[in-house]
Amino acid sequence: MTKLSVNINKLATLRNSRGGNMPNLVKSAKDIESFGAQGITIHPRPDERHIRYQDAYDLKNVVTTEYNIEGNPIPKFIDLVLAIKPTQVTLVPDAEDAITSNAGWNTVKHKDFLVDVIQTFKENSIRTSIFVDPDVQMVEGAAETGTDRIELYTESFAHDFALGNKSESIKPFAEAAKKANELGLGINAGHDLNLDNIQFFKENIPNLLEVSIGHALICESIYLGLENVINMYLHRLT
Repeated sequence: MTKLSVNINKLATLRNSRGGNMPNLVKSAKDIESFGAQGITIHPRPDERHIRYQDAYDLKNVVTTEYNIEGNPIPKFIDLVLAIKPTQVTLVPDAEDAITSNAGWNTVKHKDFLVDVIQTFKENSIRTSIFVDPDVQMVEGAAETGTDRIELYTESFAHDFALGNKSESIKPFAEAAKKANELGLGINAGHDLNLDNIQFFKENIPNLLEVSIGHALICESIYLGLENVINMYLHRLT
């Protein structure tokens, strides 16, 4: 079964929009795990517009499944991850003013930088994953950095799938996954995956270990309820 890690950034956005502590992220993380999710993901950004750095510390001893911290490995982020030592760190090359992640790493151009950062995390027993586009060359480059896993950036899949182009939407991802499997890299995926497209994606990506889903899951939960939506994802990922 592919594991479901729930990204709780949108819950933090909702809390921050009003001030105070509603919704409470610690309680939300506990509830999400109790509903069956196998992981919690956060993506703190330098401006702390949703997840605050303090949230990462507050969740450290609360998350009992897998704790995944995503972000651009600037010094402040690296220090945070080393202090918390989550289950996994996912490296994402997003600019400070990015609304959301919008590209994977050029693992060839940034190889030396990624090697150094990944080595630091692995020396501290933190599993590493690199956010990459569905490009065989970028997957090959990722393997040379020493990372444990890649996370396939799935926005293009979701866009094409919604237009009805199922076979074309999945093709580059299946090819990238095949190469990752050949190279011994674990495969994660995330960005714009939702209840409509997640099962098709999972069925066509061999050895998909984990998906990280936030925005769509929270939007769907407004209509269907958080516990129901989590179990709907789990059913599709079985």
